[in-house]
Amino acid sequence: MQYREIPKTKDKLSLLGYGCMRFPTKFGRELSSLINTEKAKAQIFAAIERGVNYFDTAYPYHLGASESFLGEHILSSHYRKKINIATKLPCWMIKEKDEMEKIFNRQREKLKVDVIDYYLLHAIDGRSFRHMISLGVIEFMEKLKKEGRIRGMGFSFHGRREEFPQIVDAYDWDFAQVQFNILDEHFQAGIDGIKYAAAKGLGIIVMEPLRGGSLSGRIPSEVRRIYDTSEIKREPADWALRWVMNHKEVTSVLSGMNSEEQVEQNCRTADDAYGDSMTEQENEIIGTVRYAYEKLLAVKCTECAYCLPCPAGINIPAVFKNFNNYKMFSRTSARVHHMIYAGFRTSDGKAHWAGSCIGCGGCESRCPQNLPIREYLKLVKDKMEGPLEKTGAAIVRAFSPQK
Repeated sequence: MQYREIPKTKDKLSLLGYGCMRFPTKFGRELSSLINTEKAKAQIFAAIERGVNYFDTAYPYHLGASESFLGEHILSSHYRKKINIATKLPCWMIKEKDEMEKIFNRQREKLKVDVIDYYLLHAIDGRSFRHMISLGVIEFMEKLKKEGRIRGMGFSFHGRREEFPQIVDAYDWDFAQVQFNILDEHFQAGIDGIKYAAAKGLGIIVMEPLRGGSLSGRIPSEVRRIYDTSEIKREPADWALRWVMNHKEVTSVLSGMNSEEQVEQNCRTADDAYGDSMTEQENEIIGTVRYAYEKLLAVKCTECAYCLPCPAGINIPAVFKNFNNYKMFSRTSARVHHMIYAGFRTSDGKAHWAGSCIGCGGCESRCPQNLPIREYLKLVKDKMEGPLEKTGAAIVRAFSPQK
Protein backbone atom coordinates (compact mmCIF):
# COMPACT_ATOMS: atom_id res chain seq x y z
CA MET A 1 0.00 0.00 0.00
CA GLN A 2 1.24 3.44 -0.86
CA TYR A 3 0.70 6.44 1.41
CA ARG A 4 0.41 10.11 0.58
CA GLU A 5 0.57 12.97 3.06
CA ILE A 6 -2.03 15.55 3.99
CA PRO A 7 0.35 18.54 4.09
CA LYS A 8 -1.31 20.43 6.95
CA THR A 9 -2.00 17.52 9.32
CA LYS A 10 1.11 15.52 8.32
CA ASP A 11 -0.99 12.34 8.33
CA LYS A 12 0.04 9.76 5.78
CA LEU A 13 -3.17 8.35 4.31
CA SER A 14 -3.46 5.13 2.36
CA LEU A 15 -3.76 5.79 -1.36
CA LEU A 16 -6.83 3.56 -1.31
CA GLY A 17 -9.51 4.76 1.08
CA TYR A 18 -12.60 2.82 2.14
CA GLY A 19 -15.92 4.40 1.17
CA CYS A 20 -18.56 3.35 3.70
CA MET A 21 -21.69 4.05 1.65
CA ARG A 22 -21.96 0.68 -0.12
CA PHE A 23 -21.41 -2.07 2.46
CA PRO A 24 -22.86 -5.50 1.62
CA THR A 25 -26.41 -5.70 2.91
CA LYS A 26 -28.89 -8.41 3.77
CA PHE A 27 -31.11 -9.51 0.90
CA GLY A 28 -28.73 -7.80 -1.50
CA ARG A 29 -30.44 -4.43 -1.22
CA GLU A 30 -28.18 -1.49 -1.95
CA LEU A 31 -28.64 1.67 0.09
CA SER A 32 -30.27 -0.37 2.84
CA SER A 33 -29.84 0.05 6.59
CA LEU A 34 -29.66 -3.76 6.91
CA ILE A 35 -25.88 -4.11 6.70
CA ASN A 36 -24.57 -7.66 6.48
CA THR A 37 -22.42 -7.42 9.58
CA GLU A 38 -20.19 -10.45 9.12
CA LYS A 39 -19.43 -9.79 5.46
CA ALA A 40 -18.79 -6.09 6.02
CA LYS A 41 -16.52 -6.78 9.01
CA ALA A 42 -14.50 -9.37 7.09
CA GLN A 43 -13.96 -6.94 4.23
CA ILE A 44 -12.97 -4.06 6.47
CA PHE A 45 -10.58 -6.18 8.54
CA ALA A 46 -9.00 -7.45 5.32
CA ALA A 47 -8.59 -3.88 4.09
CA ILE A 48 -6.98 -2.74 7.34
CA GLU A 49 -4.57 -5.68 7.29
CA ARG A 50 -3.64 -4.68 3.72
CA GLY A 51 -2.82 -1.16 4.93
CA VAL A 52 -6.00 0.84 4.27
CA ASN A 53 -6.13 3.50 6.98
CA TYR A 54 -8.72 6.03 5.79
CA PHE A 55 -12.44 5.32 6.20
CA ASP A 56 -15.06 7.75 4.94
CA THR A 57 -18.65 7.69 6.17
CA ALA A 58 -21.47 10.21 6.60
CA TYR A 59 -24.63 10.86 8.57
CA PRO A 60 -27.07 9.52 5.91
CA TYR A 61 -25.06 6.56 4.60
CA HIS A 62 -27.03 3.30 4.69
CA LEU A 63 -29.98 5.36 5.93
CA GLY A 64 -28.01 6.31 9.03
CA ALA A 65 -26.63 2.85 9.82
CA SER A 66 -23.08 3.28 8.47
CA GLU A 67 -21.76 5.35 11.38
CA SER A 68 -23.39 3.06 13.95
CA PHE A 69 -21.98 -0.05 12.28
CA LEU A 70 -18.46 1.38 12.26
CA GLY A 71 -18.75 2.46 15.88
CA GLU A 72 -20.02 -0.87 17.14
CA HIS A 73 -17.87 -3.23 15.09
CA ILE A 74 -14.72 -1.39 13.99
CA LEU A 75 -13.89 1.73 15.97
CA SER A 76 -14.56 0.15 19.36
CA SER A 77 -11.93 -2.52 18.60
CA HIS A 78 -8.14 -2.48 18.64
CA TYR A 79 -8.24 -1.36 15.00
CA ARG A 80 -9.13 2.19 16.06
CA LYS A 81 -5.46 3.08 16.47
CA LYS A 82 -4.71 1.96 12.93
CA ILE A 83 -7.24 4.06 11.03
CA ASN A 84 -8.43 7.59 10.38
CA ILE A 85 -12.19 8.07 10.44
CA ALA A 86 -13.89 10.78 8.41
CA THR A 87 -17.54 11.78 8.58
CA LYS A 88 -19.58 14.76 7.52
CA LEU A 89 -21.95 17.43 8.79
CA PRO A 90 -25.21 17.10 6.77
CA CYS A 91 -25.51 20.76 5.79
CA TRP A 92 -28.94 20.37 4.15
CA MET A 93 -30.36 19.43 7.57
CA ILE A 94 -29.00 22.50 9.37
CA LYS A 95 -31.54 25.29 9.85
CA GLU A 96 -30.39 26.67 13.20
CA LYS A 97 -26.88 27.12 14.62
CA ASP A 98 -27.38 24.85 17.64
CA GLU A 99 -28.29 21.92 15.38
CA MET A 100 -24.64 21.58 14.36
CA GLU A 101 -23.52 20.69 17.88
CA LYS A 102 -26.41 18.27 18.38
CA ILE A 103 -25.68 16.37 15.17
CA PHE A 104 -21.94 16.30 15.82
CA ASN A 105 -22.45 14.87 19.30
CA ARG A 106 -24.84 12.29 17.88
CA GLN A 107 -22.21 11.28 15.33
CA ARG A 108 -19.57 10.83 18.02
CA GLU A 109 -21.99 8.68 19.98
CA LYS A 110 -22.73 6.50 16.96
CA LEU A 111 -19.06 6.19 16.05
CA LYS A 112 -18.11 5.59 19.69
CA VAL A 113 -15.09 7.91 19.46
CA ASP A 114 -13.92 10.97 21.36
CA VAL A 115 -12.11 12.37 18.32
CA ILE A 116 -13.27 12.38 14.71
CA ASP A 117 -10.11 12.56 12.66
CA TYR A 118 -11.50 14.32 9.60
CA TYR A 119 -14.75 16.30 9.59
CA LEU A 120 -16.32 17.66 6.43
CA LEU A 121 -19.12 19.95 5.38
CA HIS A 122 -21.18 17.51 3.33
CA ALA A 123 -22.18 18.07 -0.30
CA ILE A 124 -21.76 21.82 -0.44
CA ASP A 125 -22.05 24.20 -3.33
CA GLY A 126 -21.90 27.98 -3.38
CA ARG A 127 -25.40 28.55 -2.02
CA SER A 128 -25.27 25.96 0.77
CA PHE A 129 -21.80 27.17 1.77
CA ARG A 130 -23.05 30.74 2.14
CA HIS A 131 -25.92 29.46 4.27
CA MET A 132 -23.57 27.53 6.54
CA ILE A 133 -21.23 30.52 6.82
CA SER A 134 -24.17 32.64 7.96
CA LEU A 135 -24.79 30.13 10.76
CA GLY A 136 -21.18 30.31 11.92
CA VAL A 137 -20.01 26.90 10.72
CA ILE A 138 -16.35 27.93 10.45
CA GLU A 139 -16.31 29.12 14.05
CA PHE A 140 -18.09 25.93 15.08
CA MET A 141 -15.53 23.67 13.36
CA GLU A 142 -12.62 25.76 14.63
CA LYS A 143 -13.96 25.29 18.15
CA LEU A 144 -14.18 21.53 17.64
CA LYS A 145 -10.60 21.46 16.39
CA LYS A 146 -9.28 23.64 19.22
CA GLU A 147 -10.98 21.39 21.78
CA GLY A 148 -9.47 18.30 20.15
CA ARG A 149 -12.80 16.83 19.04
CA ILE A 150 -11.73 16.84 15.38
CA ARG A 151 -8.28 16.96 13.82
CA GLY A 152 -8.87 17.99 10.22
CA MET A 153 -11.37 20.40 8.65
CA GLY A 154 -12.62 19.99 5.11
CA PHE A 155 -15.57 19.86 2.75
CA SER A 156 -17.04 17.61 0.08
CA PHE A 157 -17.91 19.54 -3.04
CA HIS A 158 -20.92 19.11 -5.33
CA GLY A 159 -21.24 22.48 -6.96
CA ARG A 160 -20.33 24.32 -10.15
CA ARG A 161 -16.75 24.55 -11.32
CA GLU A 162 -16.42 28.27 -10.68
CA GLU A 163 -17.62 27.88 -7.06
CA PHE A 164 -14.84 25.50 -6.04
CA PRO A 165 -11.90 27.94 -5.88
CA GLN A 166 -14.12 30.42 -4.04
CA ILE A 167 -14.77 27.88 -1.29
CA VAL A 168 -11.11 26.81 -1.24
CA ASP A 169 -10.08 30.44 -0.71
CA ALA A 170 -12.72 31.10 1.96
CA TYR A 171 -10.76 29.32 4.70
CA ASP A 172 -7.46 27.60 5.44
CA TRP A 173 -8.87 24.09 4.91
CA ASP A 174 -6.93 20.92 5.60
CA PHE A 175 -8.49 18.95 2.75
CA ALA A 176 -11.26 18.76 0.17
CA GLN A 177 -13.23 15.85 -1.23
CA VAL A 178 -14.20 15.89 -4.89
CA GLN A 179 -15.69 13.64 -7.55
CA PHE A 180 -13.10 12.58 -10.12
CA ASN A 181 -12.93 9.68 -12.58
CA ILE A 182 -12.22 8.96 -16.22
CA LEU A 183 -15.62 10.35 -17.22
CA ASP A 184 -15.59 13.34 -14.87
CA GLU A 185 -12.19 14.87 -15.56
CA HIS A 186 -13.74 18.32 -15.97
CA PHE A 187 -16.94 17.88 -13.94
CA GLN A 188 -17.62 20.00 -10.82
CA ALA A 189 -14.18 20.81 -9.35
CA GLY A 190 -12.45 18.86 -12.13
CA ILE A 191 -8.73 18.50 -12.65
CA ASP A 192 -8.24 22.27 -12.64
CA GLY A 193 -9.89 22.54 -9.22
CA ILE A 194 -7.84 19.63 -7.88
CA LYS A 195 -4.61 21.26 -8.99
CA TYR A 196 -5.71 24.61 -7.56
CA ALA A 197 -6.55 23.17 -4.14
CA ALA A 198 -3.42 21.03 -4.00
CA ALA A 199 -1.29 24.07 -4.77
CA LYS A 200 -2.91 25.74 -1.75
CA GLY A 201 -1.74 22.86 0.45
CA LEU A 202 -5.04 20.95 0.69
CA GLY A 203 -5.12 17.19 0.76
CA ILE A 204 -7.37 15.82 -1.99
CA ILE A 205 -9.77 12.94 -1.32
CA VAL A 206 -11.43 11.52 -4.43
CA MET A 207 -14.94 10.06 -4.35
CA GLU A 208 -16.74 8.13 -7.09
CA PRO A 209 -13.57 6.95 -8.89
CA LEU A 210 -15.63 4.11 -10.41
CA ARG A 211 -18.74 6.30 -10.83
CA GLY A 212 -20.99 4.21 -8.64
CA GLY A 213 -19.61 0.99 -10.14
CA SER A 214 -20.46 1.84 -13.76
CA LEU A 215 -16.76 1.84 -14.70
CA SER A 216 -16.18 -1.71 -13.45
CA GLY A 217 -17.94 -5.06 -13.35
CA ARG A 218 -20.60 -5.45 -16.04
CA ILE A 219 -19.37 -2.87 -18.52
CA PRO A 220 -20.65 -2.26 -22.08
CA SER A 221 -19.37 -4.57 -24.80
CA GLU A 222 -17.93 -1.58 -26.68
CA VAL A 223 -15.78 -0.71 -23.66
CA ARG A 224 -14.88 -4.32 -22.89
CA ARG A 225 -13.65 -4.72 -26.46
CA ILE A 226 -11.24 -1.80 -26.01
CA TYR A 227 -9.76 -3.28 -22.85
CA ASP A 228 -9.59 -6.82 -24.26
CA THR A 229 -7.80 -5.80 -27.46
CA SER A 230 -5.22 -3.58 -25.75
CA GLU A 231 -1.70 -4.90 -25.26
CA ILE A 232 -1.88 -4.07 -21.55
CA LYS A 233 -4.17 -6.46 -19.70
CA ARG A 234 -5.99 -5.13 -16.63
CA GLU A 235 -9.43 -5.34 -15.11
CA PRO A 236 -11.68 -2.30 -15.71
CA ALA A 237 -11.60 -1.30 -12.02
CA ASP A 238 -7.80 -1.42 -12.09
CA TRP A 239 -7.70 0.86 -15.13
CA ALA A 240 -10.15 3.37 -13.63
CA LEU A 241 -8.53 3.52 -10.19
CA ARG A 242 -5.03 3.64 -11.62
CA TRP A 243 -5.94 6.63 -13.79
CA VAL A 244 -7.13 8.60 -10.75
CA MET A 245 -4.14 7.55 -8.63
CA ASN A 246 -1.82 8.61 -11.43
CA HIS A 247 -2.58 12.22 -10.48
CA LYS A 248 0.04 13.09 -7.89
CA GLU A 249 -2.19 15.80 -6.39
CA VAL A 250 -4.60 13.10 -5.16
CA THR A 251 -4.05 11.98 -1.56
CA SER A 252 -6.54 9.12 -1.21
CA VAL A 253 -9.08 7.47 -3.52
CA LEU A 254 -12.30 6.18 -1.97
CA SER A 255 -13.79 2.93 -3.16
CA GLY A 256 -17.09 1.53 -1.88
CA MET A 257 -15.96 -2.10 -1.88
CA ASN A 258 -18.47 -4.85 -1.11
CA SER A 259 -16.50 -8.08 -1.42
CA GLU A 260 -13.14 -9.32 -0.17
CA GLU A 261 -12.12 -9.92 -3.77
CA GLN A 262 -12.70 -6.24 -4.56
CA VAL A 263 -10.68 -5.24 -1.50
CA GLU A 264 -7.71 -7.34 -2.58
CA GLN A 265 -7.90 -6.24 -6.22
CA ASN A 266 -8.05 -2.55 -5.32
CA CYS A 267 -5.25 -2.90 -2.78
CA ARG A 268 -3.06 -4.46 -5.46
CA THR A 269 -3.74 -1.47 -7.67
CA ALA A 270 -2.79 0.93 -4.86
CA ASP A 271 0.45 -0.98 -4.29
CA ASP A 272 2.05 0.24 -7.51
CA ALA A 273 -0.13 3.00 -9.02
CA TYR A 274 2.49 5.72 -8.70
CA GLY A 275 1.89 9.36 -9.50
CA ASP A 276 2.68 10.42 -13.07
CA SER A 277 3.57 6.84 -14.00
CA MET A 278 1.05 6.11 -16.77
CA THR A 279 2.50 5.93 -20.25
CA GLU A 280 1.23 7.67 -23.38
CA GLN A 281 -0.15 4.33 -24.56
CA GLU A 282 -2.07 3.82 -21.31
CA ASN A 283 -3.55 7.32 -21.47
CA GLU A 284 -4.62 6.73 -25.07
CA ILE A 285 -6.49 3.59 -23.99
CA ILE A 286 -8.30 5.56 -21.28
CA GLY A 287 -9.16 8.27 -23.80
CA THR A 288 -10.72 5.71 -26.13
CA VAL A 289 -12.69 4.20 -23.24
CA ARG A 290 -13.90 7.65 -22.20
CA TYR A 291 -15.19 8.38 -25.69
CA ALA A 292 -17.02 5.04 -25.83
CA TYR A 293 -18.75 5.67 -22.49
CA GLU A 294 -19.74 9.21 -23.36
CA LYS A 295 -21.54 7.91 -26.44
CA LEU A 296 -23.45 5.30 -24.43
CA LEU A 297 -24.32 6.83 -21.05
CA ALA A 298 -27.86 8.18 -20.93
CA VAL A 299 -27.95 9.61 -17.39
CA LYS A 300 -24.83 10.63 -15.49
CA CYS A 301 -26.16 9.45 -12.13
CA THR A 302 -23.66 8.21 -9.52
CA GLU A 303 -26.34 6.55 -7.34
CA CYS A 304 -25.48 8.69 -4.31
CA ALA A 305 -29.21 8.65 -3.37
CA TYR A 306 -29.31 12.25 -2.14
CA CYS A 307 -32.47 12.58 -4.25
CA LEU A 308 -34.28 10.19 -1.90
CA PRO A 309 -36.79 9.80 -0.39
CA CYS A 310 -39.15 10.58 -3.24
CA PRO A 311 -42.72 11.49 -2.15
CA ALA A 312 -44.03 9.30 -4.98
CA GLY A 313 -41.93 6.37 -3.76
CA ILE A 314 -39.72 6.25 -6.87
CA ASN A 315 -36.28 4.70 -6.34
CA ILE A 316 -34.65 7.25 -8.62
CA PRO A 317 -31.07 5.84 -8.61
CA ALA A 318 -32.37 2.34 -9.41
CA VAL A 319 -34.57 3.70 -12.20
CA PHE A 320 -31.64 5.53 -13.78
CA LYS A 321 -29.33 2.55 -13.39
CA ASN A 322 -31.83 0.42 -15.31
CA PHE A 323 -32.18 3.15 -17.93
CA ASN A 324 -28.40 3.29 -18.45
CA ASN A 325 -28.42 -0.50 -18.73
CA TYR A 326 -31.19 -0.13 -21.31
CA LYS A 327 -28.94 2.16 -23.32
CA MET A 328 -25.70 0.25 -22.84
CA PHE A 329 -26.68 -3.43 -22.56
CA SER A 330 -29.68 -5.62 -23.35
CA ARG A 331 -32.89 -3.62 -23.66
CA THR A 332 -35.00 -6.67 -22.85
CA SER A 333 -33.02 -7.43 -19.69
CA ALA A 334 -33.21 -3.79 -18.60
CA ARG A 335 -36.98 -3.71 -19.10
CA VAL A 336 -37.37 -6.87 -17.04
CA HIS A 337 -35.24 -5.47 -14.23
CA HIS A 338 -37.18 -2.22 -14.33
CA MET A 339 -40.47 -4.12 -14.15
CA ILE A 340 -39.17 -6.02 -11.11
CA TYR A 341 -37.64 -3.18 -9.12
CA ALA A 342 -40.17 -0.47 -9.97
CA GLY A 343 -43.22 -2.64 -10.46
CA PHE A 344 -43.33 -4.90 -7.42
CA ARG A 345 -40.02 -5.54 -5.62
CA THR A 346 -40.19 -2.21 -3.82
CA SER A 347 -40.03 -1.25 -0.16
CA ASP A 348 -43.82 -1.48 0.21
CA GLY A 349 -44.56 -4.03 -2.54
CA LYS A 350 -46.44 -1.44 -4.60
CA ALA A 351 -45.61 -0.06 -8.03
CA HIS A 352 -43.55 3.13 -8.10
CA TRP A 353 -42.96 3.82 -11.79
CA ALA A 354 -40.96 6.72 -13.18
CA GLY A 355 -44.32 7.89 -14.52
CA SER A 356 -45.54 8.26 -10.92
CA CYS A 357 -43.47 11.46 -10.62
CA ILE A 358 -45.59 14.32 -9.28
CA GLY A 359 -43.17 16.96 -10.55
CA CYS A 360 -42.39 18.51 -7.16
CA GLY A 361 -38.69 19.00 -8.00
CA GLY A 362 -37.41 18.14 -4.53
CA CYS A 363 -35.05 15.56 -5.98
CA GLU A 364 -33.48 18.11 -8.33
CA SER A 365 -32.82 20.56 -5.50
CA ARG A 366 -30.85 17.86 -3.65
CA CYS A 367 -29.02 16.30 -6.63
CA PRO A 368 -25.24 16.92 -6.36
CA GLN A 369 -24.93 16.39 -10.12
CA ASN A 370 -27.64 18.99 -10.90
CA LEU A 371 -29.42 16.50 -13.15
CA PRO A 372 -32.79 17.38 -14.75
CA ILE A 373 -34.33 14.39 -12.98
CA ARG A 374 -37.93 15.10 -13.93
CA GLU A 375 -37.04 15.19 -17.62
CA TYR A 376 -35.15 11.92 -17.35
CA LEU A 377 -38.05 10.27 -15.52
CA LYS A 378 -40.35 11.21 -18.39
CA LEU A 379 -37.86 9.65 -20.80
CA VAL A 380 -37.75 6.44 -18.74
CA LYS A 381 -41.55 6.36 -18.70
CA ASP A 382 -41.69 6.65 -22.50
CA LYS A 383 -39.00 4.02 -23.15
CA MET A 384 -39.48 1.43 -20.42
CA GLU A 385 -42.98 1.61 -18.96
CA GLY A 386 -45.32 0.23 -21.57
CA PRO A 387 -48.42 -1.97 -21.14
CA LEU A 388 -46.32 -5.14 -21.13
CA GLU A 389 -44.18 -4.08 -18.15
CA LYS A 390 -47.12 -2.75 -16.16
CA THR A 391 -49.30 -5.78 -16.85
CA GLY A 392 -46.49 -8.16 -15.91
CA ALA A 393 -45.86 -6.33 -12.65
CA ALA A 394 -49.59 -6.26 -11.84
CA ILE A 395 -49.85 -10.02 -12.32
CA VAL A 396 -46.89 -10.65 -10.01
CA ARG A 397 -48.32 -8.30 -7.36
CA ALA A 398 -51.68 -10.07 -7.56
CA PHE A 399 -50.11 -13.40 -6.64
CA SER A 400 -47.40 -12.07 -4.37
CA PRO A 401 -47.49 -12.90 -0.64
CA GLN A 402 -46.51 -9.26 -0.03
CA LYS A 403 -49.86 -8.11 -1.32
